[in-house]
Amino acid sequence: MMALLYIQEFILDVTAKTLFIIVLICMGAFFSLAEISITGARKLRLQQMIEQGDLRAEKVLNFRSKPGPFFSVIQIGVNAVAILGGIVGDSAFSEIFEIIFKGFVPADYLGTASFLVSFITVTLLFVLFADLIPRRISLTHPEAVSVRVIGMTILLSKLLMPLVWFLTSSSTFILKMLGISTKKDDQLTSDDIVATVDAGAAAGLLAPSEQSAIENVMDLENRLVPSAMTPRESVVFFTLDEGQESVTKKLAETPHTSFLVCDRDVDHVVGYVDAKDFLSRVIEGKPVSLSNTELIKKVPALPDTLSLSEALEVFKAQRADFAVVVNEYALTVGIITINDIMSTVMADFVTDPEDAQIVSRDDGTWLIDGSTPVDDVEIKFGFDRFPDDESYETMAGFMMYMLRRVPKLTDRVEFGGYRFEVIDVDNHRINQILATKLSEMD
Repeated sequence: MMALLYIQEFILDVTAKTLFIIVLICMGAFFSLAEISITGARKLRLQQMIEQGDLRAEKVLNFRSKPGPFFSVIQIGVNAVAILGGIVGDSAFSEIFEIIFKGFVPADYLGTASFLVSFITVTLLFVLFADLIPRRISLTHPEAVSVRVIGMTILLSKLLMPLVWFLTSSSTFILKMLGISTKKDDQLTSDDIVATVDAGAAAGLLAPSEQSAIENVMDLENRLVPSAMTPRESVVFFTLDEGQESVTKKLAETPHTSFLVCDRDVDHVVGYVDAKDFLSRVIEGKPVSLSNTELIKKVPALPDTLSLSEALEVFKAQRADFAVVVNEYALTVGIITINDIMSTVMADFVTDPEDAQIVSRDDGTWLIDGSTPVDDVEIKFGFDRFPDDESYETMAGFMMYMLRRVPKLTDRVEFGGYRFEVIDVDNHRINQILATKLSEMD
């Protein structure tokens, strides 16, 4: 009879401890789910869920905006579970393992062995089911999990209000004493967008050309107007006293849509004309003359210090698609159109291989036009940036800056694992540069 009572008490004791450990594991799993999912949920995705009518997502955003109470509730729960688990878990299954080990473990080591195995078993259960698995679920589906646990999390914060208030106030006071801000910055930066695009491309959700286009759009703020403009030496322009024969010849040889009109030289810009206006006059049998001021339109002037995104804003404000670029001395340095800016964004779609400024050769080397913007070379070759690249805009400028003189034929510069060699010079102007990877040369 006594043996039967002992067995019943033993079974009840083990069952109670087991159920208590299961409850503690469930509590630990909940706090792990809440901690990772609420902090890891993406703000943009939560806002989309709100627009779709899920009001729980709004509760997540509001609760996350005040991290003090949130972390206090989580830490109270996590530490309570850890303490209770330590009290009950160490000896929860010791008696069971004593019965199992009694036949082959010496009596002197039986208690210690049973305790260690019980401790390891309970620890593994907590680590696996109360920590690792919930965390991995939360990392994989943070928004879906966060809206499911937010209700209980808010309820716990209300039930534990006095303790939460004390811990939040104490932690805030200490952080302020240390000069550490307690406000979380949820602003989405351009770096965040680029990182998201890179992750999408790595996962196969975006094509390389789509990734390049998005990154080029984000880079418009960093690229200056000279990186996309047609430089002054390549600008085809008309003068006010230019005859019809010369005008029609330039129109035939250089079929652009717009041409600058200048008084004597390119530094005295009067305006610009549309090629279609000339064509209309030719079709109508009228003489083509620049003395007719009705043909000349006002051209916006952009400082060469503007970024491409700022240039787009000017085009939008003035309803223009063509502008002259001037420097601080009011000298013309080039012209730029909306198509030039769009070409930097959609380079992989619109660039004609014959017009490419960076050409790959069969022997593994690269031919680079001297007027190529250094931004394009940085992207093509994967450089972070050229040395002091704010001091020049083109590869010709890079060579001059690095050599500290006007380069001559066969002058070379080594940078970023490549050798850049001048192979074509015309009256101090660098026309072409040959880029060779140093490892291939070796």
